[in-house]
Amino acid sequence: MEEMKKKQEEQMFLVWEDLTITCNNNNENGENKTRFLVKGATGFALPDRIMAIMGPSGSGKSTFLDALSGRLSPNVIMSGNVMLNGKKISTACRSISYVTQEEHLLGTLTARETLTYSARLRLPRTMTNTEIDQVVEETMITIGLEESGENRVGNWHSRGISGGEKRRLSIGLEMLTEPHLMFLDEPTSGLDSASAFFVIQALRNVALDGKIVICSIHQPSSFVFDLFDDLCLLSSGDTIYFGEAKAAIQFFADAGFPCPTRRSPSDHYLRCINSDFDKILAIRLKSQHESSETELAISFSAENIKGKLLEKYKNSAYSIITRKKIREIKLVNVKSTSDTNNNENSWWKQLSTLTNRSFTNMMRDLGYYWIRIVFCILVTIAAGIMYFDIGLSGISILSRAKLYTYFFAFFLCLCVGSLPSIIEEWKVLYHERFNGHYGEGVFVLANFLSSLPFVAVTAISSVTILYSMVKFHMGISIFAHFLISLLCCISTMECVTMIIALLVPNFLMGIGVSAAAVMLLTIASGLYRPLPYLPKIFWRYPMTYISFTSWAVQGQYKNDMLGLEFEPLTPGEPKMKGEQVLKTYFGVDPNQSKWGDLAALVLLLLFHKLVFFMMLRYKERVLFIFRRCLAKRSFRKLAVKSSFRTARVIPSKRHQPLHSLSSQEGLASPLN
Repeated sequence: MEEMKKKQEEQMFLVWEDLTITCNNNNENGENKTRFLVKGATGFALPDRIMAIMGPSGSGKSTFLDALSGRLSPNVIMSGNVMLNGKKISTACRSISYVTQEEHLLGTLTARETLTYSARLRLPRTMTNTEIDQVVEETMITIGLEESGENRVGNWHSRGISGGEKRRLSIGLEMLTEPHLMFLDEPTSGLDSASAFFVIQALRNVALDGKIVICSIHQPSSFVFDLFDDLCLLSSGDTIYFGEAKAAIQFFADAGFPCPTRRSPSDHYLRCINSDFDKILAIRLKSQHESSETELAISFSAENIKGKLLEKYKNSAYSIITRKKIREIKLVNVKSTSDTNNNENSWWKQLSTLTNRSFTNMMRDLGYYWIRIVFCILVTIAAGIMYFDIGLSGISILSRAKLYTYFFAFFLCLCVGSLPSIIEEWKVLYHERFNGHYGEGVFVLANFLSSLPFVAVTAISSVTILYSMVKFHMGISIFAHFLISLLCCISTMECVTMIIALLVPNFLMGIGVSAAAVMLLTIASGLYRPLPYLPKIFWRYPMTYISFTSWAVQGQYKNDMLGLEFEPLTPGEPKMKGEQVLKTYFGVDPNQSKWGDLAALVLLLLFHKLVFFMMLRYKERVLFIFRRCLAKRSFRKLAVKSSFRTARVIPSKRHQPLHSLSSQEGLASPLN
């Protein structure tokens, strides 16, 4: 008895009352109009049950699901209450999970590795690796992936698991923390009937373990629909039906629209309330010139049927039972959910896990570093061949400047080559950070540590080849200076690329913005024109101080030419010292230490990392506040207009006699 009481206290109950969601749209005339996405929805969700939110496209399913999970877009306004155990729902609660329609997976990892890394990021610090591995194995068995655990998810160069397995893997990621409440947006989208059945069956098993499972679903098969316990049927934001899924067929029959014996109930429900069929039927009837059938079709259009069903539900026992059940739920004594996210993982463990996962992804993804390393080596070999044994002649002064221009410009351009992999990885990281799996600082540091070995390989191989072939000013300290300088340049440019990937919406815009960034950085570096001759406004001040390439190029000029003596351009003249060449031809002050330039380069690297961290941390918050302010401003202007008020739905021709749908199997039937 005590165990049952304890279990009841630990269970969660979700309630929403008079939930209304509105947004502001511009019509064809450019006027602002208020659109109701959800209108006065009321309902509840209980443990041990799985609920389907159904409706035609554009009916408000995803918006309704976002409202229940507390993830609404900032450009919409919500009124009403969404309560979890008597408190406002919070996305930071560990007992709530949300599975989006799009999979957020790293294609280079196996299914087991994906679950293991996620578990080590999110599960409490008190759990050992053995216990975490046990949780992973149990989750894989629950979602039916024990046979595909060693198969990779799959990416552009390797075939992976199937679409159904990816969907179940996404669900398994959210099951790791054993959430009490799971939201899923179109979990069967793009799957065949068998895969969809296995996905919903796995969710049903989760629900039967004392959880609440709510998912939006477009048009399930009869086998899939039979797995749902509860049904919330939406059409244009209106709640057409809410209650037990099996009782819906009786509700439609009582309303005068029984389901034909040869038709799936889910298809019948959507057929009744989908107004798109009216347009299709009108075109068919118009092409056949059958006026009598057209009149009959108009009498039973989906808009009319939806109005009758809506009026029927508002006055039915189903609506009364729903509100009565909500009052009973409010009286249940349950524990607060505010402390469900206190036992977080340690910062150090998150850092090591993220670093290991990112390093594994970079190691296996050919497009992330390996192809770029090969191209960098080829570019370096080409430079070495063109400027082989450059020597100390007068002409070599200009040749060295051309070599640095060629070398630095190409290397910065090659750093943009990681943009596709960064954008692909960013989708996963954005999803995880939004769900609070780890902080921004952990990610920035883990990304730097995981990429450092690959950047080091690129820099060491390139500098070694270039020095051995071109024969620059030799020396260990000179070699080390160029190596560290190039390593900092590559790391900084990669940070710039990640900032661009964070700001732009797609890959093509990322390529364009990255090309513009490379142009700005190289123009102000002194490669194309000496620094004293650059235009004072913008290019000289402040770009030469902001551009990390400017400090890298100045440092390398000093690193290479100080201590050398070049042959004169005119025979018979004395040799030119490196200090004189720097000052005369390149406008570089030889009295400033090259190590000071290197220190400035390191500081700029840290500055770019800080900018990246700040954008990660505050970008979404700033955008949310900005969009929220715009939405509130628009709604204040529309508050006095009649379009903002909820109008009562009055179906046309509502007093006409109802007819059985099972007898309407001809072309004239508006539901056929």
